[in-house]
Amino acid sequence: MAVAIKPGDATAGQAKAAVCGACHGIDGNSSDPQYPKLAGQSEAYIAHQLASFKAGKRQNPIMLGMATPLSPQDMQNVGAYFASKTSLPGVADQALVDHGQTLFREGDPTRGIPACMACHSIDGRGNPGAMYPQLTAQHAQYIQATLKAWHDGTVWGDDTHSQIMPSIAQKLDANDIAALASYVEGLHSAEPTPALTTP
Repeated sequence: MAVAIKPGDATAGQAKAAVCGACHGIDGNSSDPQYPKLAGQSEAYIAHQLASFKAGKRQNPIMLGMATPLSPQDMQNVGAYFASKTSLPGVADQALVDHGQTLFREGDPTRGIPACMACHSIDGRGNPGAMYPQLTAQHAQYIQATLKAWHDGTVWGDDTHSQIMPSIAQKLDANDIAALASYVEGLHSAEPTPALTTP
């Protein structure tokens, strides 16, 4: 009999996520840019990726070892914990912003490249319901390596979601990838500034 999976419990997830902190940062803001920031990522997306690692559909020897002992409920809880955290903003290379912003907001219809914001939203926060991940403030180095891997034929699974990005990344050249990665790292919502009052 299958056990029903409940929505994640961030408090329970915090204990399980402690081991994740070595690479991803205790609050999901990794200091090493080869490891993705998980802070603010959606619960469902994190749980899905952990399940893919455990099943061997997404290949990574370290993550296979980390995901293998987790139950589906553990994965939801870990996802809930990181979803409750806030990703720290990064900085874009100003020389790459224009090209990156154009691809992110408009794509390139002449090459069949859709706008990134169509799925990942204009502020890069993703679409949790559709399981499109948050990109905002993600390390450029991680984004660049991931897009290059997809460009070169890596696929993260056999489900429909896993087929989307490799087919798009194959249309990107090295300059596109560098520009998008940098733009995404610098993408974050400006904090509202308090209104100035005159005496």
